[in-house]
Parts: sequence; C-alpha cells; structure tokens
Amino acid sequence: MTENHTHRRSSSGHSHTARSTSPPSQTFHPSILPRSVPTPCLVESVASAAHYSGARVDADTTNHRRSNSDRRSSSHLNVQEDHRKVMKDLKELYECRTTVELLKSSWHEQAIFEDPLVSCKGYDEYAAQWFGLPKLFSKSETLSTRIMSSTNSPNRLIYSQKQEYTFRYLGNKKVVNSIITVDLDESNRIIRLVEQWDGKDLPTRFGSGFLRRANAKVTPWIVRIPKN
Repeated sequence: MTENHTHRRSSSGHSHTARSTSPPSQTFHPSILPRSVPTPCLVESVASAAHYSGARVDADTTNHRRSNSDRRSSSHLNVQEDHRKVMKDLKELYECRTTVELLKSSWHEQAIFEDPLVSCKGYDEYAAQWFGLPKLFSKSETLSTRIMSSTNSPNRLIYSQKQEYTFRYLGNKKVVNSIITVDLDESNRIIRLVEQWDGKDLPTRFGSGFLRRANAKVTPWIVRIPKN
C-alpha cells in the first residue's frame, strides 16, 4: 500500500520535473545564396541591353566610352573649320567655277571621284568632270548644305547638299539632293569623293560599273582641261 502510493507520487513528480524553463536553442547556418537576388525582369532587361550594345557594361568600359566620346567631340570641333574650307572649295566646283589652281590645291593627284554616272580615278578624269559642268549647265546653284559628320580619325566629311542645275540651251532646271562623303589626307586634300543622289547607294547592277568607268575615260577626250 505504501510502496504503491510512493511510486505514483514519484511518477507524478517526474512528469512535472521533465519540463525545462530555458528557451530552446537555435543554430544558424550561412546561406549559399547572395543577399540580393536579381529578379527575372532585371535579368531580362540587362540581357537585352547587353545584346543591344554588343559589349559588356562595367565601370571601366563606361569610363572608356565616355573618354572616347569626349575625344571625338573635341576632335570634331578642332577640324570643323578645315572641313568648312573643303565645303567652300567644293561649292566653287559645283557652281561651275572650276580652276586648275583650285583642283591642284584641294585635290590629291590620284583622287577618286564617284557618282551614279561616273567612276573617276586620277586628275585627268575627275578634272574633266568639273570642267565639263559649264558645258552642260548655264547655271548651277547650291540651295542648301548641312554637315552630317566631321571627324579627324578618319579624316572625313559627310554633308547633304541641295543643288539646282539649269540646263544650257534648254533652260529647264533640275534639283538634285545628294549626300556627299569626302575622305581627306593629312593635308586636308581630297583623296576620295562619293556623291549619292537622294542618299541612294551607287548602282551595282550588271554592267553599271563598266559604263561608269567608260564615262570617266571618254569625258577627257571631249572636255579640254586647261594646262594652267
């Protein structure tokens, strides 16, 4: 009787003493994920930007681009006046005021001149084209020009031009809108000039190259180039 009572009491005491009053302990493990995880939208936008630019975007690249942009801007300003002189000389040519002195001073001896009708190589061929203009037109007036690009590396000038030609004898007029690309040497002499009418590429269809070269070679036989 006494033993059974004692056993029940000890069992009851054991059940009460099994509870712990201290808070449970927690163990923290370092995460293998970065603290900031980019969202899918951010990843997609960055990927699209990288695809568009075609290059990595980082601090060094950004600084490099900025310095290149500054350098291009400054070079553009430095060479602008030289290129304006080139445009002034070309205006004289396009307005039928060609002289030997002008060609010799502003064009390289082996320069190339191209438009949809001719492909000239060397002084005799391109000089005949300029001296031949007054034979075709009684008047040629530059209505407007606009510089599109002016750089010194490469030494190149690109501008748009609106020219009005008055045909000799017929008297009717024709306006030609063109984009003119001028490549220059270190002395700012023209080494290549390409005129694109209405901004279109030069003709490349079958036989067009041959005809343009033939026109360039035949014109010096027809147009006399002054010696002085």
